[in-house]
Amino acid sequence: MRTAPAALMRPEAVLVYAAGFGTRMGALTADRPKPLIEVAGRALIDHALALVPPGMRVVVNTHYRAGQIAAHLAGRGLLLSHEPELLDTGGGLRAALPLLDADPVHTLNSDAVWTGPNPLTALADAWDAGRMDALLLVLPAARATGHAGPGDFAMAADGGLSRGPGIVPAVVHSGAQIISPRLLAAVPDRVFSSNRLWDAAMARGRLFGVIHPGGWCDVGQPGSIPLAEAMLAEAGGNV
Repeated sequence: MRTAPAALMRPEAVLVYAAGFGTRMGALTADRPKPLIEVAGRALIDHALALVPPGMRVVVNTHYRAGQIAAHLAGRGLLLSHEPELLDTGGGLRAALPLLDADPVHTLNSDAVWTGPNPLTALADAWDAGRMDALLLVLPAARATGHAGPGDFAMAADGGLSRGPGIVPAVVHSGAQIISPRLLAAVPDRVFSSNRLWDAAMARGRLFGVIHPGGWCDVGQPGSIPLAEAMLAEAGGNV
């Protein structure tokens, strides 16, 4: 795995998550994977890929209807990490490591759309390898379009993230982050969520967040599609 001096340690690769069944989308995913659902005339995965800075290695993980995603992405020079069984986000990261070949890496969910500053660039600009093992792009729960319920984390003045009994969550994880694969050493399982990695980073005081000042919509269910399209139209397009 390629590494760089700490002062230069910006992500050189991104894992785009595209493996899930998309069950909350109901009939829309009966014959296609969620990343190929269109929002404003563009497949969700294309909204995600448009955020990737030039020159960055891109790995897309697949499982459900993987052939359709492979055909959609053919000829773009992307790498595919196919999962014969679903591994969840943490297991998917571990499986994709040989293709990512970097530390740290970006990960990006493919079921959201954005407006405002590029989320991956904002993360890279805020990344500090000397004090972070993971940096999540977050936003206040009140600005999380398409997302129901409370936030995921409390955020301190220095950007540190925490959660647990007695802690009131106020910010929502947007699905974009920088993370060091070294955290995988804390979890021996094959199938597991990235929450396990965040907990390991949090226990060391090395889990941080940065606020996204623009718009974000979680496109996890059919009712979120018109919300996302309205948000994009108001902003004049994608990021």
